[in-house]
Amino acid sequence: MISARALGKRFAETQALADVTLDIGRGEFVALLGPSGCGKSTFLRMLAGLEVPSSGSLTLDGKPVIGPPERLGIALQRDALLDWRSVLDNVLLPADLRGGRTPALVARARELLNLTGLSDFTGSWPAELSGGMRQRAAICRALLEDPPLLLMDEPFGALDAITRDQLNLDLHRLWVERRMTTLFVTHSITEALFLATRVIVFAPRPGRVLEQIEVDLPLPRHLSVREEPQFIALSRHLRATFESMGLLRDAA
Repeated sequence: MISARALGKRFAETQALADVTLDIGRGEFVALLGPSGCGKSTFLRMLAGLEVPSSGSLTLDGKPVIGPPERLGIALQRDALLDWRSVLDNVLLPADLRGGRTPALVARARELLNLTGLSDFTGSWPAELSGGMRQRAAICRALLEDPPLLLMDEPFGALDAITRDQLNLDLHRLWVERRMTTLFVTHSITEALFLATRVIVFAPRPGRVLEQIEVDLPLPRHLSVREEPQFIALSRHLRATFESMGLLRDAA
């Protein structure tokens, strides 16, 4: 579905990405893992048609990405809910912007809110929600039009650990049910391994693909999978990878 070949991006004097070559198949959940400033978010922005590559090629379904793809779902670290719209109306915002609110989309919005535990808050204002509830609403908005591609840039990075675990479970359940191709930027090894079918490790700037790891853990997953020997072994391997880059230094 997605193909990058010798992809590079330069901002003024800064080379953000260099020689990124990778393929992502339809229905995969791919976690992009790496240190801050390694180009993970830049790669997502190019896929969303918000940045233009400086070199190489980037294609979606065999066509060059030259603008925002149709039916693209995006969820960011900041939920960006509109304070003057109810939760339901925030979820329906993509349809309203295109003048296409229909009974079917309203029903889908309500279904998504129910799946994420927000069915009792459809008429609430964003200010009345917790941070985790706001992010659930933002994910519902991103999934409203059943996008074939979902881009998520550290959507849970600002949340407390317990809320983050719950949203990991919510997102995993939605992905298992819908199997939309998902690219998920994170700094968390545990989060990447729990959610993804493949983890792509980016090296420090200029960002490039250092390693790709298949996460062959049974689906659906529960938080207890993090205690399984295979999960622990993959975590240990990724920690060692970051130690080899000088990003983790354990005096022991």
